[in-house]
Amino acid sequence: MALDSPTQEPLLLRTSEGGVVTLRLNRPSQFNALSEGMLAALQDEIDAVSRDADVRCVVLESAGKAFCAGHDLREMRSQPALDYYRALFRQCGRVMQGLQALPVPVIAKVHGIATAAGCQLVASCDLAVAADTAKFAVSGINVGLFCSTPAVALSRNVSAKRAFEMLVTARFIDAAQALDWGLINDAVPESELDARVRALTDDILAKSPTAIRYGKRMFYQQRQMALADAYDYAGDVMARNMMEADACEGIDAFLQKRAPRWQA
Repeated sequence: MALDSPTQEPLLLRTSEGGVVTLRLNRPSQFNALSEGMLAALQDEIDAVSRDADVRCVVLESAGKAFCAGHDLREMRSQPALDYYRALFRQCGRVMQGLQALPVPVIAKVHGIATAAGCQLVASCDLAVAADTAKFAVSGINVGLFCSTPAVALSRNVSAKRAFEMLVTARFIDAAQALDWGLINDAVPESELDARVRALTDDILAKSPTAIRYGKRMFYQQRQMALADAYDYAGDVMARNMMEADACEGIDAFLQKRAPRWQA
């Protein structure tokens, strides 16, 4: 388990209940900045979840006043070498892609600020629910560093002009704007954040785990394809999904007007 130092708490806390794994970024005094240790801890948990068939959903949250303030700039400046920076951003890219590669939905539960790679983290999750007081920015340009890797995830969530405006101005957007622009799914009073995320996980848990695993992989794969190729691929996935026991059970349950009994 990764620590900032031997005397400190773990950088990432994991709890699990009823198929929902909650990962809590735990560097509150550093606004949960993504140090090398934090990235390594996230990668370890992503790898563990990918192997665990009992996990149905992941919630990513943070301790303290902020969701995530991006990379640890002090740590970055301590090792001014091109190879180091390339390795660091590759490590971060693996984590972000790993969240999408997981076979189960990942929900960002956001409060406070999500800036630079922290905003990238929100954009890399499948779903995001934020407190209505949350704020988002890609602010690297303020320190002379264009947020190139956050731009990859951001520009796949919001329109090109919205993303570019955020990247070149470093202006914060509030939760209402983030919702309107498509960066998050919902914005609620902070007192209702837990309940809103719980309602979302309950909805996911009520569905066929097999269908969700098929669907998440298909969703991201088809987005990279030409239209005709996407339909061919999606049709094949849907046909294979139809051969699964859950699809047979779900359709039979619908026709018989009863609740389906999904396989684990």
